[in-house]
Amino acid sequence: MTPAEARERIRACADLNAFISVTEEDGDGPVVAVKDLVDVRGTVTTGGGLLLPATPARRDAPVVRRLRAHGCVMIGKANLHEWAYGVTSQNPHYGGVRNPRAPDRIPGGSSGGSAAAVAAGLCDWAIGSDTGGSIRIPASFCGVVGFKPTLGSVETEGVVPLSRTLDTLGPLAPDVRSAVTALEMMTGWTGLLPAEPRPLAALRVAAARGWDEGLDPELAAAYARATEGLPVVDLPDRRRMGAAGLTILRAEAAAFHRDWLEQYPDRYGDEVRRILEQSLEVTRREYTEALLEQSRIRVETEAAMDGWDAVVVPTTRVMPPRPGEPYDRGNLTGYTRPFNTTGQPVVTVPAPLPEDAIPIGISVVGRFGGDAGVAEVALALETAWRT
Repeated sequence: MTPAEARERIRACADLNAFISVTEEDGDGPVVAVKDLVDVRGTVTTGGGLLLPATPARRDAPVVRRLRAHGCVMIGKANLHEWAYGVTSQNPHYGGVRNPRAPDRIPGGSSGGSAAAVAAGLCDWAIGSDTGGSIRIPASFCGVVGFKPTLGSVETEGVVPLSRTLDTLGPLAPDVRSAVTALEMMTGWTGLLPAEPRPLAALRVAAARGWDEGLDPELAAAYARATEGLPVVDLPDRRRMGAAGLTILRAEAAAFHRDWLEQYPDRYGDEVRRILEQSLEVTRREYTEALLEQSRIRVETEAAMDGWDAVVVPTTRVMPPRPGEPYDRGNLTGYTRPFNTTGQPVVTVPAPLPEDAIPIGISVVGRFGGDAGVAEVALALETAWRT
């Protein structure tokens, strides 16, 4: 699409509230929505909050500079959960993002605006960030592909942090090939997919044993279809995997926001302020122990996946809640956060469902640094499910 067409679509779909601001940029390359915690020159970066200076950025973040070298046009800054610290994208300052594929449900978060923009066709693809599931959860709920690459693959300079140890940038796109191409532009990598990708039968893919327990019925059925016939592998306990990452995230988020919380507590939404105040209770000892545990979990997970190209897991335990409906955050992040702890690459792919069904995403987990391998498996699954 052209930038002019994208802006027209954005205006026509203003009720989705997918964008905080829209640019007047023009060009012939891919039209990209940028989560509004990444600096884009000439635009204000809000982080989804009210505390950053309301002055346009003077320079692009490095990831945006890379995209401009490929001719990409930054069409606007996508809405998000306040400070990227949440999973609903119901932002108290800029309005809640609506889910184009399930209008009475949340789009997920924190990259909800990015996912909604892709699902509604308001851009070619979008940049999201992922610290505990913030690319994969909205990709699942909005029926698009989300690619969280190996930790450290994309530069995070010029990006408002949530947890510097865990923050990861990646693309949300309509399909796996588009997501892979976007990631190549974001990183400078080439050849993530071979010229002739192998079919699913030629790849070593397993399902995670026990990770299908307690799923919502719709999710359980979709996951059973997606993993039918796959062997199973034992990963470390997912609760233990997630706990280490959550402690790291809470400690680092609290450190970043501590001064603002003391000076301007009323400039936070109630939910995020409460979570940040709870995060201040993490002790230095707990933080240090979590970092040590993170190293142990990485080693154990790599050993468990030895000999496999990828492992398939659910993306969430529940279907997307409705706005304002009570929910257990662990039901949304319980299968995503473990792989922020390990830093492994993960691609979330829409499960095969009827056109009018609420979307369900299935996640494909690769080995640390195995972004090419997980991309090939994700493409093979997408191809198999479509046929």
